Amino acid sequence: MIVREVLDNGLRLLSEPLPHVRSVSLGVWLARGSRHEGDASPGIAHFVEHMLFKGTTTRTAEEIAQAVDSVGGQMDAATGKENANYGIKVLDEHLGLAVDVLSDVVLHPKFAPADIEREKSVVAEEIKMVEDMPDDLVHELFIERFWAGHPLGRSILGTPDSVEALTREALQAYFSRVHTASNFVVAAAGSFDYERLRDLVQEAFGSLPRGGGEPEDAPPSAHGVLLVRTKDLEQSHVCLGAGAYPQNHASRYAALVFNTLLGGSMSSRLFQNVREKRGLAYSVSSGLSAFRDAGLLTIYAGCANTKVDEVVRVIMDELRAAVAQPVAASDLARAKDNVKGGLILGLESTWQRAANLARQELYFGEPFTLDETLAGIDAVTADDVARVAQELLAGAPLSLAVVGAVDGWTITEEDLQVTR
Repeated sequence: MIVREVLDNGLRLLSEPLPHVRSVSLGVWLARGSRHEGDASPGIAHFVEHMLFKGTTTRTAEEIAQAVDSVGGQMDAATGKENANYGIKVLDEHLGLAVDVLSDVVLHPKFAPADIEREKSVVAEEIKMVEDMPDDLVHELFIERFWAGHPLGRSILGTPDSVEALTREALQAYFSRVHTASNFVVAAAGSFDYERLRDLVQEAFGSLPRGGGEPEDAPPSAHGVLLVRTKDLEQSHVCLGAGAYPQNHASRYAALVFNTLLGGSMSSRLFQNVREKRGLAYSVSSGLSAFRDAGLLTIYAGCANTKVDEVVRVIMDELRAAVAQPVAASDLARAKDNVKGGLILGLESTWQRAANLARQELYFGEPFTLDETLAGIDAVTADDVARVAQELLAGAPLSLAVVGAVDGWTITEEDLQVTR
């Protein structure tokens, strides 16, 4: 049974006991990400994540690593556009250690000046790494142009100049502003006693100040993109996209099913017709990204430099067919089973269980049972899928970004129109 409790200082605690396992996954989710860092310091949210593992007021970075390694645990962190998370997975007998280490990292970073300067070089290399990974770079370029001028369009990593300009004072100010109880969700899944978990979390986080309210976010506006970034590569990388639904949209389940039919599985239209039947690309897929007030549908393909035009045109033909043709009952059933199967298999991990609880709290303010989610997927009809296709793809032309040594480019904005 999922238990949700709000502590006196506003911190939210979500938990799901799984007595058949011997592990427990514990995570702290911060309801702030790169879109909340302000225009003055792009990349500061991600940089703070790095610094939290460089030592606290009571532990060195080595001692943090040793504490987790000594019990065979796993620890990780990530920064996104709307949240950051810090997690640890251990055997159930080490729950106390997990809470102690995780709370120390999240609440008491040292921000030593020497560590800050060293980490600037590390993050600078991380930024360079994206430039050397064209499949990531093409998505970065796409979203940067599609949501130009909006925080959601910025790189989570920041820029070399913005990272180099970060100061200890700026890091501490950002940390103090966002690391407050009302911005935290603690989620746990696995083998544990709830009362003990609650007492440990209360002791570790109870003195944390409540903090401010919701940020004054404004949704992004879409900008048309038709971009070719010439780069000396053996393969070109293509990203087509359009706006999609936010996280809590009523059609979110129908959108998942539509994406699976379009390019989210090996039996999808794009995989079968771009790769299997024509052999135009090794990798081709579609994906959904959803945020609090906006979303993206993106289609990616990696192909020969001489095949970019043909790949784009074939993808556009498939999008037009997806809008114009009704979904066969057998295809709909297969796609729904695919979505449900992926969800259920993912939730066999205690970490994914905890992450799912946190995501639901951050975007919906309440947890959903697995049965409720599966029922939402089962309720999707062919008419729902057709409506989603129209809403996402009809109207404005799709946007397009390409990275590579493109040979024979003739695509225009008119070619990117799904409905004419």
